[in-house]
Amino acid sequence: MQLFYNPEILETTKEIIFDKIESSHIVRVLRKKEGDILHITNGKGWLFDAKIVIANDKKCLASIIKTHIKPKPWNYYLHIAIAPTKMNDRMEWFIEKATEIGIDEITPIICSNSERRVVNLDRFEKIMQSAMKQSLKYTLPKLNEAQTFSAFIVQKMDGKICIAHCEEQEKNILKAIIKPSEKVTILIGPEGDFSSEEIKKALAKNYLPISLGESRLRTETAALVAVNLVSFINE
Repeated sequence: MQLFYNPEILETTKEIIFDKIESSHIVRVLRKKEGDILHITNGKGWLFDAKIVIANDKKCLASIIKTHIKPKPWNYYLHIAIAPTKMNDRMEWFIEKATEIGIDEITPIICSNSERRVVNLDRFEKIMQSAMKQSLKYTLPKLNEAQTFSAFIVQKMDGKICIAHCEEQEKNILKAIIKPSEKVTILIGPEGDFSSEEIKKALAKNYLPISLGESRLRTETAALVAVNLVSFINE
């Protein structure tokens, strides 16, 4: 199934006009014509079946004929707060794969050892949208503005809050402390790890120190391992 994304559609919407880029894709690439059915999500747990009324490659018009409620297929809530990687493509890879597996919220956090302090949220958002459509999901993860580590940890978080770091101290194995159906927030540090001061601040705010295994992982790999572990525990 080819899935389209339009965040403006509501369950009461009757018609949709596609922009020039999507109209061209529908008519010229997919070779759709009047009477063909398109499948569209608004990224808010809804799927819409729409029949093409005007197959114009500059302004395609479709009439919505059916709506479906599509709740997310997982029953947990996962929030990953991750330090942006030095190479953009690594962060983009994580966002794509996490969206495909199942994640609810992502926050870029700027840490003492961060090598990248500016992120392109528009680019991240487009990658999320593409991954959501490709994996046939109907709920788009929430992408927050980048914020400093200090600003993030003072916020009240519901559920279990964890920090994955590399310092030698007693840690919990993530898969041993996560329970099915719970809300989890996990902090993933930069390539130079969190600073000792940041770790102390997080522990003082009751963040649980966690281990993702014996290997020392890159930032984006650690974040994806965390996503996969939480998903696996909830199967």
